Amino acid sequence: MKANRNNKTKFNRSVIVTIITVYLLILVGGIVRSTGAGMGCPDWPKCFGSWVPPTSEAQLPADYQEAFAQIRVDKNYRLAGYLEFFGLNGPAEALRAESIATPEAEFNKIKTWTEYINRLLGVTVGLLVTVMAVASFEFRKKQPAIFYGSIAAFLLVVIQGWIGSLVVSTNLLPGILTFHMVLAALLICLLIYILHQGLYQRIEVSGKISVKPIRVILIISMILFFIQIAVGTQVREAIDVVAQQLGLEGRNQWVNSLGSTFYVHRSFSLVILATCGYLYVLLKRTGHPALQFMARLLLWFIFMEIFLGVYMAYFGIPAWAQPLHLMAALLILGLQFWLYLKTISLQRI
Repeated sequence: MKANRNNKTKFNRSVIVTIITVYLLILVGGIVRSTGAGMGCPDWPKCFGSWVPPTSEAQLPADYQEAFAQIRVDKNYRLAGYLEFFGLNGPAEALRAESIATPEAEFNKIKTWTEYINRLLGVTVGLLVTVMAVASFEFRKKQPAIFYGSIAAFLLVVIQGWIGSLVVSTNLLPGILTFHMVLAALLICLLIYILHQGLYQRIEVSGKISVKPIRVILIISMILFFIQIAVGTQVREAIDVVAQQLGLEGRNQWVNSLGSTFYVHRSFSLVILATCGYLYVLLKRTGHPALQFMARLLLWFIFMEIFLGVYMAYFGIPAWAQPLHLMAALLILGLQFWLYLKTISLQRI
């Protein structure tokens, strides 16, 4: 029995480490986007054809841009063929046209190694999730949710790796980037679910408290915030397009060129704040210290998220603020989901 508890403790710790690493990967991924290092490595899974990228352009052949551009075009043409097979002729043609029109980026040591570190973290997440999936086999009978959740997390990471390769081959194609981010948010929620199953215990609150409204508001707030993340990713894609058109010297004009999606994203934050403010009131009434602390933490994260958004809007979208804005968003989503799982544990006394 003691050995089982020790194994369970080790497993829970491994899940916590995995969650932290995923958040770190998202932060570094945000830095990659904000610094324009997304195409620092023109191929995948290698970088400039090597497992360890070069440190200078002199280490590359003279025609490296043409060579890697052709590899990317060939891969995209194969992908376009798959899209046509499923009847998606429009996206297939757009992908072919984009592949030919987009020039290959010149070698930049800083961007290459920034992207390489991002990939190393991605591999680390893959290894951690693989170990977690193997370790979960022990719980397949007594706690099947842990086992099946871990297997699902492993499959999701495999899909994420494949989507990551498409992000590179399509030269950061907007729709794929949004899908990549949505899958990252789903992975975080899945890992939090696994951790909750491993740490599950009932929470007792006053019998005067109705649990159902808390769960309903949490579900609504999660749905709203998931939409907010998806819209925010589209805004980020629009920033990439505007940045190419106006250049870094026109950074102060980026926001004015983003269009209606940005204003929807900005205004929707007030809906999120109102919903989570009401949730804070409900959780405060439970009288449970842990729930009250998490409710306060959630509000602080939302205030930080709004502050960063306002700062970017009025100060030219500085590169340092973008990854922090993204990180805060996924911390909010993770905390919302953790709170929802905790409400399932609520028991009135």
